This record gives sequence, C-alpha cells and structure tokens, in this order.
Amino acid sequence: EVLLRMHSVGICGSDVHYWQHGRIGDFVVKDPMVLGHEASGTVVKVGSGVTHLKPGDRVAIEPGVPRETDEFCKTGRYNLSPTIFFCATPPDDGNLCRYYKHSASYCYKLPDNVTFEEGALIEPLSVGIHSCKRAGVTLGSKVFVCGSGPIGLVNVIVAKMMGAATVVVMDLSASRLQKAKEVGADFTIQVKNETPQEVASKVESLLGCMPEITVECTGVQACIQAGIYATRSGGTLVLVGLGPEMVTVPIVNAAVREVDIRGIFRYCNTWPVAIALLASKRVNVKPLVTHRFPLEKALEAFETTKRGEGVKVMLKCDPTDHNP
Repeated sequence: EVLLRMHSVGICGSDVHYWQHGRIGDFVVKDPMVLGHEASGTVVKVGSGVTHLKPGDRVAIEPGVPRETDEFCKTGRYNLSPTIFFCATPPDDGNLCRYYKHSASYCYKLPDNVTFEEGALIEPLSVGIHSCKRAGVTLGSKVFVCGSGPIGLVNVIVAKMMGAATVVVMDLSASRLQKAKEVGADFTIQVKNETPQEVASKVESLLGCMPEITVECTGVQACIQAGIYATRSGGTLVLVGLGPEMVTVPIVNAAVREVDIRGIFRYCNTWPVAIALLASKRVNVKPLVTHRFPLEKALEAFETTKRGEGVKVMLKCDPTDHNP
C-alpha cells in the first residue's frame, strides 16, 4: 500500500446520491462513510513491498481494487469481481480526506505534464473509454449520446478520439449542450416533451442516417426507449446511466432489428490508456471542471453539484496547494 496526501477529488452523482438517499440499488449506507472516488494525490510513504512508487510521486487513483484473484480477475474483467473494494461504495470508505492509503498497484504515476485535476478526471474519463470500447466505436462511426452531464461529455470526447465521424448529443439543458459542443459534439438536440420516437427521428435527420451506436448516460426510461428506436438495425446500444431497477422498453423492436443492448459496470484496464491520452494531449478534459472548493467547504460543493450547477465540481484537499 501507499499513503497519499490527497490533492484533488471530483464530486460524482453517486456521491450526491449516497449523501441524499443513503443507498444506490443494493448498496446501502449502514455506517458513517467517507465519500469521494475521483481522485489524485502525492505519495508520502510506501509499504515495504512497493517498488514502482516513491515518496513525492504524483498519482491518479483507480478506486476499484479486487480483494481476490477470482475468475473475473483471471480473465481481465476485475471490475465484475463480486468482492471488489471500491472507494465510497458501502461499506468501503472513499478518499475525500487529507490523507488516504490505497493499494499501490491501483495508483498510477502521473507524467509531469498531467495536472492533479486531470488525474482525478481519469475516473469519469475511464467510464467513457470503457463504454466506447464496449460499444465498438471506430473510424467513421456515427454516435448518439443521451445526456450531457459529465459522463455524457466524456463519452463525446472518447468517441471523437476513437474515430467517430459524427456525434449527436441530447439533453434538457441548453448550457450542458453548449459544453458538449465545446468538447467536440457535432450536433445537439434540446428535448422538451418529445416522444422517444420523435427524438429518434430528430437524430436520424441530423445525422442523415440512423447511428450505429447509442450511448445512454441518463438512466431515464424515455431516453432508453429513444435509444432503442434511434439505433440502426444491427447496431449497439450501451446503457451507462443507472435509473430505476425496472424499466419498460420496446425490447421486441430491438430484438427484431438485431440491436445489441450492452451494459457497463464502471471500467477496467483504463488508467494506463487515459494517462497516455492525457500526456500526449490527444484528449482535453480540463473544460469539464467548472467549480473548485477547499475541503472545508465540502458541503457547499456538494450543494452546488446537487443543484446541477456547472459540470464537474472539484474539491481541493491539500490546504497548501489549491492549484489545478
């Protein structure tokens, strides 16, 4: 393990959800729990078995650490291991604190030209990398992204990076759609009260065809329905957003058109990829950070996120260094 002096921690929708509701699905908060899982910091101490890190190294933290080498770890899909440790998922504490210890194997050294905040943003960026890989985004893909929150935006960034020719993004919020344009979206749709079928036909008319790939980042029933209707026959719909356990969807429509529906659970094997992309300046996640607060003002930061203001709210945990 390594002991870290924490620097930057982003607030995720799941953090806010645990704070407000005390549970997400089967994960229930029964005891006091430290939040935070989008994080970076500096190594201050290393365990006797650690060879690849030393005090002073700046690192990004992968929050999910397998507790055993089970069948999922052996096949490289360690994110599916049922006993995995995960920061800020009950009963495991997160890293929104001054000092934090973590498995050294899941701390990744940051190159000098990658900031702490970029390091913290590798966690949401990883969701985009994992979902776009599961979706099969490739050269010339036409992609429809439902939702323009932080996860929708990282999917836009990664889809364009992986060669998508055109990306269309849908959201309720004009300001969030403006941010989607900033990070590379080709078209945006501001929805009001359209039916899922109407949304699908808007997507088709903007792209000039139906998209092969839809990435659904809201978890809202109507958006999942729109995703099915919008996706080209033989295409793929990836469900990233989590909503209610039971949703009504036009499954027969998907079945008879051979639309593949895939889920994702977090990510795996994405930190080295993300660091390489950030170091080479092939992706730019800096525009995602819209607010910064010192750790002492965590409540204010959480309330800002809860109100849906800005995009990514970043907490600064090192009282001596509030730089990005």
